[in-house]
Amino acid sequence: MGQDLDKARFSEAEFFQFGERLREQLAVLRELLDRPGFGEGPVTIGAELELFLIDEAGRPLPRNSEVREALDDPRVVLELGRYNLEVNLTPLPLAGPSFERLGAEIQETLLKVDAAVEGGGALPIGILPTLDTEDFTAEAISDENRYEALSRGIRRLRLEPFLVKIDDLELSVENVILESANTSWQVHLRTPPDRFARLFNAAQLAIGPVLAVCGNSPLFLGRTLWEETRIALFEEAADDRDVERLYRKDGRVTFGSDWVREGAYEVFERYVNDYDPVVPDLTEGGDPDDVPELRLHQGTIWQWNRPVFDPADGGHLRVEMRALPAGPSCADMTANTAFLLGLTLAQAERDLTGYRFAEAYQNFYRAAMHGLDAKLSWPGRDGEFEAADLVLSLLPESRAALLAAGVAGKDVDDAFEIIEARTRLRRTGAVWQREALAAFGGDRERLVRRYRELALSGLPVHMWP
Repeated sequence: MGQDLDKARFSEAEFFQFGERLREQLAVLRELLDRPGFGEGPVTIGAELELFLIDEAGRPLPRNSEVREALDDPRVVLELGRYNLEVNLTPLPLAGPSFERLGAEIQETLLKVDAAVEGGGALPIGILPTLDTEDFTAEAISDENRYEALSRGIRRLRLEPFLVKIDDLELSVENVILESANTSWQVHLRTPPDRFARLFNAAQLAIGPVLAVCGNSPLFLGRTLWEETRIALFEEAADDRDVERLYRKDGRVTFGSDWVREGAYEVFERYVNDYDPVVPDLTEGGDPDDVPELRLHQGTIWQWNRPVFDPADGGHLRVEMRALPAGPSCADMTANTAFLLGLTLAQAERDLTGYRFAEAYQNFYRAAMHGLDAKLSWPGRDGEFEAADLVLSLLPESRAALLAAGVAGKDVDDAFEIIEARTRLRRTGAVWQREALAAFGGDRERLVRRYRELALSGLPVHMWP
């Protein structure tokens, strides 16, 4: 979904033909994944940073097209809402000073986008606290065919308006614009096919305790909800299950319902069998090994961890880890990335399929709701643990896994010092936002303006006043 389309309206015949292409390309993908040497190469990482644009008061600023044009930077693309942008960071080897380089590019691009916003700035935050219901109109959707097509495709599958419920909040919603309330920090890890299942399962297990220490989305429409309200909001906003699809366990945004046992093909096959196409753009010509329709379809199913097939560099697989929020600062996002990758690599050393998947599932949603106060379980340990205690106990093995992967020792130490301090002080971005809102007498605009000042400083959130 990263490139625009030539049109936004599609016929039923095109939906049918697109479905046929998906099944043909599944067979091509299976052959590619079985090809000797496919996807081999150094372990690399990448990331995508989604941002809000705000005006001088701290309100959402719907000018992403103008900002992108002013930047003239191929890394910067439009997101769903006119007040959103996405920055695609440069892939780099995991070995070496990878997190130092990653953090430097986050800070450089954040400051660059911020400076390009006339009469406002840019903000890395899970949910912008100043969003109100009037910001979620059809006119707020970015002016690109791909987003109109997405909105039409989702409407084709469900009755609208539909009801969104998070705790005691209920909203009647039309189209997909509510997705624009969420901005994330998405991490990619390249993996050879024979390691995919273990790394994917490890990411599913790791995200629970990692998310607990990364919460940054507590406020929505003036209410204090989950530590990571973004998780519930995105799942509700993009759910395509109506009365004809209640047989399907998972919505279009999902954690999943079982471990991967065979490999990446298993997940792609499930995406084709279980999910109707929503953007049936047909590609003519080109290399059949690029499987363009399959990749486009995969991009419209937002599992919190999902597989990516990329034809670049001879073709390769990545695990895309989508559950982390944007922000609060470049130092925080770098540290969050280090902890997530380190814990994933550590857990990939064992077969997790004997562990109850329901417990990993429960960990994820408890962490999203309660952050460091959540009660979490862990394989090989009896009972449940407060998330803060579990995080601290998992840092040594996560650190060791990164060092074994060749990451520079100083990089690892710098990142893990932030995670440890944030955990011991219980100072996540979500905690800071709640406390700041109280200190400012409920003034959401003042909160956002102060957040921006501190986020641009690069200072980790546990040191914010």
